[in-house]
Amino acid sequence: MPHFDTMAVHAGRDDFATLCVHAPPLDLSTTYPIHDLDTGTASFDALVAGAAQAANPIYARLHNPTVARTEAAIAALEGTEACVAFASGMAALTAVLLERSQHGKHVLVVRPLYGTSDHLLASGLCGIEAEFVAADEIAARRGADTCLVVIETPSNPTLNLVDIGAVVAAAGPVPVLVDSTFATPVLQRPARHGASWVLHSATKFLGGHGDVIAGVVCCDQSRATALRTVRAATGALLHPLAAWLLHRGLPTLPLRVERAQANAQLIAQRLGAHPAVARVFYPGLPGNANAHLLGTQMSGPGALIAFEVHGGHAAAAAVMAAVKVMTPAVSLGSVDTLIQHPAGLTHRVLDAATRAASGITPGLLRLSVGIEHGEDLWNDLAQALTASTGTGVV
Repeated sequence: MPHFDTMAVHAGRDDFATLCVHAPPLDLSTTYPIHDLDTGTASFDALVAGAAQAANPIYARLHNPTVARTEAAIAALEGTEACVAFASGMAALTAVLLERSQHGKHVLVVRPLYGTSDHLLASGLCGIEAEFVAADEIAARRGADTCLVVIETPSNPTLNLVDIGAVVAAAGPVPVLVDSTFATPVLQRPARHGASWVLHSATKFLGGHGDVIAGVVCCDQSRATALRTVRAATGALLHPLAAWLLHRGLPTLPLRVERAQANAQLIAQRLGAHPAVARVFYPGLPGNANAHLLGTQMSGPGALIAFEVHGGHAAAAAVMAAVKVMTPAVSLGSVDTLIQHPAGLTHRVLDAATRAASGITPGLLRLSVGIEHGEDLWNDLAQALTASTGTGVV
């Protein structure tokens, strides 16, 4: 099997020689001519039932070849049989929850995780009842009606590492969904550790350029069939232009993650010594919980950092206002560095008690480190800390 870096460049291009093209083609058709009605009817039945392809795509809500190529590429990188793409990461999670609600109503969830994911799970909108537990409580809390376990590792925003294999073992017959957005398949492949679904907000590292919103779920063929059925019925499809942009970003994924991770390691170490910083959350720092998972489950600590500044909300807001190279904005995984305030933005939908229990304090900032020069990033952050708090750099 080729190395990951080679697969990132070539995955999803199996039909290029037949098509006699070098760059991924973009098919924007919403409908496809049906010259043979019997073939069209058979194709319609197959696609509505969740087939990966048929003789005729029929309608873009059911199938699109540009989307299918991107799905094949991401499945290859995750090491799964299939991938199903959606209009956003939240649409992808919603599809899994809707499908699992046919098998039971009880879902076990380990916090913290992305704020809107938490909100959706707690809301019951998808016909399930979420119970939030610690990872070591899963075995005791699962019951006959438990249909799913949901974890995110590294977690958003405090970078907690969760042992996927241990969770799968504790879940027993209950399938496990892992949100692996922060890690990407460059650093972590949850299916190898027994996860049934691997979810990515592909808006983030997979796309990598801040210009596409997408979500994907990687899994085996039978689970993919069920998700395609949900997608066909609900219309949560990925637009082909978004799929094309996503496929375009994959060849540089390993390079981007490796460079951003190197920058993050430099910044995390220096943040720990800065007098304006009360605490740093980063898997690569000494004393991190579940550090044994680095080098086993996860090959590197990644490009996300969270850190708490002295002075709470006011100081955090001042840092965001003072950066000049970094961009104060939500999202993550782009080529440029983004800094945001979880309590006031991405996790605002959670109540204050839930935020506090998850370590999301008023002074917490989340940094998605990009591929700029590391020294420029540190100098920018250091001057922002100094300008906002009046402290100097150690």
